[in-house]
Formats: sequence, structure tokens, C-alpha cells
Amino acid sequence: MVDILNLALPYFGLIFIGFACGKAKGLPEQGLAWMNFFLLYVSLPALLFGITSKTPFSELNNPPFLIATTLGTASAFVLALFAGRLIGRLSFREATLAGLSGGYGNIGYMGPGLALAVLGSRAAAPTALIFCCDSIFLFSIVPLLIALTDGKRRHWLHTLGLVVRQIVLNPLIMSACAGALAAALHLHPPVAIDNMLLFLQNAAAPMALFVLGVTVALRPFGRVPWEVPAVIAVKILIHPLLVIGLMVLLGPFAQPWAATAVLMASLPPALNVFVIARQNDSWIEPASVAVLIGTFASVITLTSVMWLMQTGRLVFR
Repeated sequence: MVDILNLALPYFGLIFIGFACGKAKGLPEQGLAWMNFFLLYVSLPALLFGITSKTPFSELNNPPFLIATTLGTASAFVLALFAGRLIGRLSFREATLAGLSGGYGNIGYMGPGLALAVLGSRAAAPTALIFCCDSIFLFSIVPLLIALTDGKRRHWLHTLGLVVRQIVLNPLIMSACAGALAAALHLHPPVAIDNMLLFLQNAAAPMALFVLGVTVALRPFGRVPWEVPAVIAVKILIHPLLVIGLMVLLGPFAQPWAATAVLMASLPPALNVFVIARQNDSWIEPASVAVLIGTFASVITLTSVMWLMQTGRLVFR
């Protein structure tokens, strides 16, 4: 257990340091703009490119794994959506954002660094695949469902075009696809560029976790709506259980791949949930509360999953 704490505490410690700094210093949120830009457009893309480009393309070509993990995410999304509708009496627009909170984990800020730290380089390929497939699914279905409730009633082709553009121009998806292409064509960057990419990759996890803590600290926290605990339970408890079942049902998969899928499913709701809620002017405060409570609750649940993996109690045959 000490080994697990030694592994988990640096990650959650950086989040708590960022949270403490955010609470202690009354700096405006605009100060995070360049840090977020560096993360989303420079450092994390470099990390995902490095992961996929150094992975044999034959390992990336794994349709059953993609189906299993995406089906797990889709199931969690639907469960959280209905939880919002039934428990919180939310509108369909609000429930869609509750579904996003229950299905979309912090696979950008926490996922890659944590998976590589816990499972080593063997987690590289499944981490990249899960990130791409989950992002493509959720960034497709959520705008489409929200468009159905949009009073402006835009033509569906316009909405579809916005969705395609959002996916194609996503820097993280672009970098993962570029890395997969490099792996398929056996392309290797020059040593100087490779060293620069490594430098950027090493900056991704620490900065992402610190920014996550600061951003959570700056989120407004009010009352806890009835649907929020249910949505968080779907994300950090039911989602990983669904993925465990799917790994067994649609497998067998290699142990590192199945373990990576469960670890990624155990991550708390992503900060993007609050960002998207604010963009759509709907379910804003509950989204903020879900991110805050989910992040702190995952200290226990995520550490427990890591302990089960490290002690061999979570094994896939």
C-alpha cells in the first residue's frame, strides 16, 4: 500500500498544491489562459504524438478494444443522462451535459501521465486510442443532442459541419493521428526535434495537474443538486465496472490494455464538462460542483483501483 501511496500522492499532491494556490491567491482566471494554451496546443499534443509514434502500428489496430472502451463510455453517458432526467428533473439539454459529466473523464490532464506512471510504456497505445475514441464519440454526440434543443433551430448540416470541424481541428486528436501515421510509415523525427518533443512531454503531466487544481479552486461551489452525486457515482464507480465487464465479455485483451481501460474509466469528470456547460449556458453550477467533488472523491476511488492493479487483485484472463 505504501508503494501505491508513493505513486498516487505526487499526482494528487500537485492537484492539491494547485487548489491551495488558487484559493490562497486572488488571481484572475484569465491568468490561466496561456498555461491552458500551452497544455492543449503544445505539451499534451507532444505527449500523445510521442506515445503513438513510438508504438508499433499493429498494436494500434485493435478494433475489439476500441469497441469495448467506447461502448463503456457510451453506456456511462446514457446512464448519467437518465440519472439527470429522473433524479434532477433536468431538461434534455441539461441532462445531456450531466451525461457528459458521467461519461467523459479527465483523460487529457490526468490520463496519459497517470497511466504511464502506473502501468509503464505498455499503457501508451491503449491510452492514445481511448483518448481519441472517447473524444470523438462525446464531441460528436453532445453537440448533436444539444442542437436538438437549440432554440435557433440551425440546419442539421450546419451542426454536423461544426461537429466535424471540432473533431478534426482538436489538437490532441490531430497529434494522436499524426503519431499513428508516423508509426505506420516508420517515420522518426531528427534527434534535435525528438529531444524537444521529450522536453515538452515531460512538462505535460506536472503542469496539467497543477492547472487542474487551480481551475477547480476557482470554480464556484454552491448547493449540491440531487443529480450530481448520482452522476459522480456513474463516472467513478459504474463506468469502471462497466469497462471491467466489457473487457471480460469482448476479450481476452492483454493485461496492460485491459488495466489501462479500467484506469482511464476511473478518472473523475473532466474540466471540459464545465467549459462546455458554460459555452451552452446550461447546467453550469452543477457541472462545476461535479468536477470539484468528483476530483476529490477520486483520491479514494482511483487510488483503490491502482492498489488493486499493483497487488494483482484485478487480473484479466
